[in-house]
Amino acid sequence: MAKKKILFINQEITPYVPDNALSLMGKNLPKVMQERSHEIRTFMPKWGNINERRGQLHEVIRLSGMNLIINDTDHPLIIKVASIQSARVQVYFIDNDDYFGKRLIERDEQGVEYDDNGERAIFFARGVLETVKKLRWVPDIIHCQGWMAGVVPFYVKTAYRDEPSFAETKVVTSLYNKSIEKDFGSDFKQFMEFRDAKPELLTDYKDTFDFDELGKLAIDYSDGVIQAVPDASKVLCDYAAAKNKPLLGYQEDFGDAYEAFYESLYADEAK
Repeated sequence: MAKKKILFINQEITPYVPDNALSLMGKNLPKVMQERSHEIRTFMPKWGNINERRGQLHEVIRLSGMNLIINDTDHPLIIKVASIQSARVQVYFIDNDDYFGKRLIERDEQGVEYDDNGERAIFFARGVLETVKKLRWVPDIIHCQGWMAGVVPFYVKTAYRDEPSFAETKVVTSLYNKSIEKDFGSDFKQFMEFRDAKPELLTDYKDTFDFDELGKLAIDYSDGVIQAVPDASKVLCDYAAAKNKPLLGYQEDFGDAYEAFYESLYADEAK
């Protein structure tokens, strides 16, 4: 496979959060691709349960300082960085006191899902894309993992489609099992509006977005879809198949298969 620039947008990465299928792949996939000489960048939210001192996170002043307007409110974007020494992978963290700060991942300390999870996903998506622009780095592939990255494909193909950083980028979404139940509220479509990402593009979706609806949005605006785990959402796997999206089934030994899948997205374009 020709060497690619691959942007990994992850909901969770071990060892910064507890081990699970999503967080382990969040570390292992960038590690494997970097070992195969691909150039990578890796992002995740700076969840409140991440120990900054233990993880040796520090703020990147030159990348921080932008304000993102969501729900008519300015939210400062803070960028931090750290390295997973065992994997030799650098991780950029998207932080904000309102959306992340001292707050946990999907649920609070009592196990209750956050009412603004949808807004958090919007902030994360825009924060990553704006930071990549600032880095002046042009990815060939954007690989999204976790519902928190579900808005990214929509933005890449609409609001950011004319940006030099993303104009030729292929987007891949990995599917996992359903992890949240609460919907994102009746205003989620309006909150997503940004540049050419208009609410009228969302008329075919339910008025209220939830895990499945966000997954469908991600699939529709992705160039390829991967079943990342054996128990990935059947609803979303079936939806991707029905939409005739290039779909890679579960691969336990994923290195060669993922590389070939990335390459196939460009091969299809050349036909």
